[in-house]
Amino acid sequence: MTAVEPTDEESPGASPRAARPRRRADAERSRAAVLDAAVRLLGRRPDAGMAAIAAEAGVTRQTVYAHFGTRDALVDAVADRITDQAMAAMDEAEEEGGPALDSLLRLQDIGWRLFARNPVLLQVGGTRAGASADEARHEPVAARLTRLVEQGQASGEFDPAPPAGWLVAAVTALGHAAGDEVGAGRMPVEEAATWLRAATLALLGVEPREEASQTS
Repeated sequence: MTAVEPTDEESPGASPRAARPRRRADAERSRAAVLDAAVRLLGRRPDAGMAAIAAEAGVTRQTVYAHFGTRDALVDAVADRITDQAMAAMDEAEEEGGPALDSLLRLQDIGWRLFARNPVLLQVGGTRAGASADEARHEPVAARLTRLVEQGQASGEFDPAPPAGWLVAAVTALGHAAGDEVGAGRMPVEEAATWLRAATLALLGVEPREEASQTS
């Protein structure tokens, strides 16, 4: 009978307590690999299923389901990953400083660039749990917008009359409306972003920038 070499976990000198952290680390690496593959694939094919994601990650479909019980759970995790990327980009953008309007438009552009690269975000928020998680993802963005709106009102860049909270809620609603138009196929991403910017400027009481005069 052929002897079987013991694994590290089975070797006489191996402690069960030491094996558990290794297993957790392996599981975390596996989960991260699946999530990375899902972000890549869903960016190209928003309708990709669990089997295709498993193939992209080089694991079995059972492994994907072990980490994410449903496709909705995986899509939510993808949205969390993209949100983390957006927040990191916004941190860098805020470090540039400058007028409140420039900062606000930079944040808006960051969000739309990520949206354009990740159309799977249109699938987020379809369930009650998903909608709740989507709302939580928007909280830090809303806090940034509130800060910038208050700064712009104090500096005279924005209309000081409306409450800052109302302006932030309205700008956020405009963003959702633009996303809905894209999701319904009534407007391409680039056009939606252009009109969202125009509507945002009007809402804040800012005169549209004369792009033509800047380039002439």
